[in-house]
Amino acid sequence: MAELQEVQITEEKPLLPGQTPEAAKTHSVETPYGSVTFTVYGTPKPKRPAIFTYHDVGLNYKSCFQPLFQFGDMQEIIQNFVRVHVDAPGMEEGAPVFPLGYQYPSLDQLADMIPCILQYLNFSTIIGVGVGAGAYILSRYALNHPDTVEGLVLINIDPNAKGWMDWAAHKLTGLTSSVAEMILGHLFSQEELSRNSELIQKYRNIITHAPNLENIELYWNSYNNRRDLNFERGGDITLKCPVMLVVGDQAPHEDAVVECNSKLDPTQTSFLKMADSGGQPQLTQPGKLTEAFKYFLQGMGYMASSCMTRLSRSRTASLTSAASIDGNRSRSRTLSQSSESGTLSSGPPGHTMEVSC
Repeated sequence: MAELQEVQITEEKPLLPGQTPEAAKTHSVETPYGSVTFTVYGTPKPKRPAIFTYHDVGLNYKSCFQPLFQFGDMQEIIQNFVRVHVDAPGMEEGAPVFPLGYQYPSLDQLADMIPCILQYLNFSTIIGVGVGAGAYILSRYALNHPDTVEGLVLINIDPNAKGWMDWAAHKLTGLTSSVAEMILGHLFSQEELSRNSELIQKYRNIITHAPNLENIELYWNSYNNRRDLNFERGGDITLKCPVMLVVGDQAPHEDAVVECNSKLDPTQTSFLKMADSGGQPQLTQPGKLTEAFKYFLQGMGYMASSCMTRLSRSRTASLTSAASIDGNRSRSRTLSQSSESGTLSSGPPGHTMEVSC
């Protein structure tokens, strides 16, 4: 492994009463496919995996995950885990533009960089949280290194390679739209883009005026050239760990995530479809996603004494009763609740949950 660089920074963010600022260390590691930068928050906890995030195209770890990990209720989770936020090559803040003709790594090669990160940090296992391209990368890594992945939260994953029709549509769109507009269409629904909310304006400005837009386009091209993950329910190619699939209702990748759910092991997979969340649930509904993540961790045996929300407390008795009654029914079940409630209830282990919240 080649040279390692380390920079100490402290990130300013809103703090809850009694909290102190959380120190962050940013590292850069050389891999067979180039340098990769990642930021570590917290210290390793005995017998606990690291939370390991990977962002989508057009974003970096801050613009993709800060609203989620700075959310008030998330603080209970992050106090119990060290977390590692990876920036894809050339996506970190202040990254220089790659020279003309630079061969950007494929998504498979980006996944192959992860062992170098874990080796440097001396971390043995992770719980991955990925969005879009990042969800694909973490899935590819989990297929190649199943013993090191304890769980995956996959938001907006599309496990399929682009077909000929997809390629034709992509090429036609490229004739009339800029790279920034195509990426915005990947991140957000057409309804969101039409409404042009403050959030959309913010991210349109971030991407359109990004000083590393040429790098972003390279990451975008790698995403569009991804290979099929070839998931097969009951087959040899599947994710061996617990998985929570997340997608917003009417999001650009809703159909792809639904299809992915149909291909994964139903005894290991939960499916969360979030209403009123658009294309980026971690940005628009961090509270609901935090609640879901907390239950996911509890299902894995972590945070058993975690505080429950008022709504989840009120539902505990009825859900426990329903679980015992339905214990012998099909492994695939649907729980439905209103967008107003905004809380996810965990089903018994070994069931696929399709939850609209």
